[in-house]
Amino acid sequence: MTESKSMILGCAGKSLTRDEINFYRNECPWGFILFARNIGETEQIRDLVAAMRDCVERPDAPVFIDQEGGRVQRLRPPLAPNYPAGGALGALWRNDHDAGNRAAWLMARLHAFDLLRYGITADCLPVLDVPIEGASDVIGARAYGKEPRAVIELGRAAAEGLMSGGVLPVMKHIPGHGRAFADTHFELPTVDASMSDLQRHDFAPFRELSHLPMAMTAHVVYSAIDPKNPATTSGKVIDEIIRGEIGFDGLLMSDDTSMKALSGDFPTKAAAILAAGCDLVLHCNGVFEEMAGIASRTTGLEGTSLQRAQRALTYIKNRDRADEAEIRAEFATYFDAVA
Repeated sequence: MTESKSMILGCAGKSLTRDEINFYRNECPWGFILFARNIGETEQIRDLVAAMRDCVERPDAPVFIDQEGGRVQRLRPPLAPNYPAGGALGALWRNDHDAGNRAAWLMARLHAFDLLRYGITADCLPVLDVPIEGASDVIGARAYGKEPRAVIELGRAAAEGLMSGGVLPVMKHIPGHGRAFADTHFELPTVDASMSDLQRHDFAPFRELSHLPMAMTAHVVYSAIDPKNPATTSGKVIDEIIRGEIGFDGLLMSDDTSMKALSGDFPTKAAAILAAGCDLVLHCNGVFEEMAGIASRTTGLEGTSLQRAQRALTYIKNRDRADEAEIRAEFATYFDAVA
């Protein structure tokens, strides 16, 4: 078996091309990610996921997806029900904390049922960003609320629901995307808040949930910490804030390198991300030439990063025995399920 490389890659379509198969076999990404363009019908998804794992000869190679609910949900009916956005869970929580927390756990547990049906084992959830008034709506209703306590409680419930169902949670976007006034898909935002405000508001959910197995970085500059580099490529942010202040010692992946917030060509981006201290480079759009650029500067997963990767997968070894019909019926008492 070939050593895994420190990257998570997508693919172009609903099945692997011969070039993609050969590329994955040679480069051995640690994991894969699916987007809407990769989603067709049940057997097609299962076949695609199985083919990805076959290329790297690892049956436990994690396959990721963004299945939050609301507008960020890759599996749609009839493959999975439409689910409410995080903000709807937050509205429920503000009226009744226990009800909101229970609904967040149930919804995440349902995601796990939905994803494992297709062989998908990791969900880029919970969203732990705490938006401020006027911030870019790239987060918006995806957030559980505008106060850290709501985000902490609902994020914890969501992560526990996923893990109870055997799906790996990935908290995002560490150390906090809620003050960004630009959409990182298109440009690089700079946050000028003081360190004390960041510690109190933005970092709080990540600090409280720092025991979770995985996190995804924010392509955001925090001028109080490192005015030149976004968190994703900032050794100072990763070492002093994510690993130090927040205390996260889990597996750290970059946000998508094909987003416009990061500058430079793809080899340069990959090298900068790993040099800053990220464990994994994420590339999502499936463009072959870009993936080749990422792979050209991505190293083997080893040392502390390999230990974190191995530890992350242990979080999802033990699934509960929950009954799916009962979980769906209970969730419907909080939200009308939309099929």
